[in-house]
Amino acid sequence: MARRIHLEPSRTLTEFRLLPGLTTRETSIDQISLASPLVLCPDGGTITLKTPVLAAAMQSVSGPRMGIELARLGGAAVIYCSQPIADEAAMVAKIKAHKAGFVEPQAVGPETPLREVDALRRREGYSTFPVVDVKGHLLGLITRRDYDARIHGDVPAKERMVPRAQLDVGVAITDLEEANALLIEGHRAVLPIVDGDDRLLALVFRKDIEDHLDNPDQLVDERKRLLAVAAVNTHDYESRVPALVDAGVDVLVIDSSDGHTTFQRDTLAWIRRRSPSLPVIGGNVITGDGFEYLVAAGAGAVKVGMGGGSMCITQEQKGTGRGLATAVMDVVAARDRYEAKTGVHVPVIADGGVVNSKDVVIALALGADAIMMGRFFARMEESPTESVRINDRVMKPYWGEGSARAREWSPARYRQAAFVEGVEGFVEYAGKLRDNLPLLVTKVKAAMSSCGCRTIAELHANAELELVSALAIREGKVHDILQLGGEADSLSSWST
Repeated sequence: MARRIHLEPSRTLTEFRLLPGLTTRETSIDQISLASPLVLCPDGGTITLKTPVLAAAMQSVSGPRMGIELARLGGAAVIYCSQPIADEAAMVAKIKAHKAGFVEPQAVGPETPLREVDALRRREGYSTFPVVDVKGHLLGLITRRDYDARIHGDVPAKERMVPRAQLDVGVAITDLEEANALLIEGHRAVLPIVDGDDRLLALVFRKDIEDHLDNPDQLVDERKRLLAVAAVNTHDYESRVPALVDAGVDVLVIDSSDGHTTFQRDTLAWIRRRSPSLPVIGGNVITGDGFEYLVAAGAGAVKVGMGGGSMCITQEQKGTGRGLATAVMDVVAARDRYEAKTGVHVPVIADGGVVNSKDVVIALALGADAIMMGRFFARMEESPTESVRINDRVMKPYWGEGSARAREWSPARYRQAAFVEGVEGFVEYAGKLRDNLPLLVTKVKAAMSSCGCRTIAELHANAELELVSALAIREGKVHDILQLGGEADSLSSWST
């Protein structure tokens, strides 16, 4: 007989509803903050999301475009590891190179022929290059408008550059608003930043500051570069992690369908030795025991869920898994015990089976700090796949990491070769992320407002949830009317 049999069925997010509390002026929608911890850093700090959502580490979900746009909106996309190491590192580097404020420039020397400068421009996509001496002192700027490679190809950069004396320069500036004021005052498009000895530190572009001001929730590092999150597996981490670190990765996520393993413990231990300051998210687990195991091994956050994703068939194939609501509750109970004992709050990320805004707020209310989704983001313009037209509907391909299509590059996530744990399909194209995510955020804030909770921490402490019956779930849907609009006109009725 099994060691333990749980006769109480596990629960899904669909089976819960929030009960409203007292809404006040202080908990109106415009007063609510969705800022939430993503992962603890080994130095004791915390990386915080402004929008508590993650795009899943999937080939059909999280490429560099998704990573850039979601970071600009306050969340993060986990770059998938089911690809060659160099390709994943290049995706991380592309996110880090996206201009978000202070840009570490690629400089040229004063004697560099303009033919080489132009080749560098075409290769890197930059049009402005600082000119510096061997000690890094700023001598001038050379832009695409300052030369014609056909005429000036052999001319050194110093002959065509705008010299230092004619430039507006910021000295030891670290505040973007101060840099913006100098740019506006000087009617300039670019501002070099130097130290007290006139050595070049960075460039600040007006268009990047405008982008920054237009995206106040964007997640950036201490150098004002967008936050980059990437997955690793328990198979080739000794080669993959150093490449991602060199590319500038900010957070690692160990991508495993079952994280309660000695393989993940060994991976965490190796990363701690090799990159002791790098925060790492462990998972996936579905029990309190799994949470405690990964935290003891050094995980700075834990991802929860098994078999609940729209592409996942693990529960059908292996019989392992758990309803996400029950998994979150079990892990959060262990997290709360750990916090009561140590005073340390380890973030929990709900992953799998989160379909819509209702599921997001239910998972948060149950104690999750952030939510990971695949299908929601796979539908967006920024996902890596190309849209196709099927029966007059615009669709995007979507496949699970356990599918035959992805498993070629997933030797550690799905070790077996005899069967698959994911399927392939299509999801309906939804447009740009910027046109969709704010609506989800507004719905979550509206639910929190109804509950009288101004922050996610207050939601954790004060939310009241109730199990609902199948009939109650049905009652909460459209029924007994001829529904017009949407995908198709339909008659929704409980009876004939």
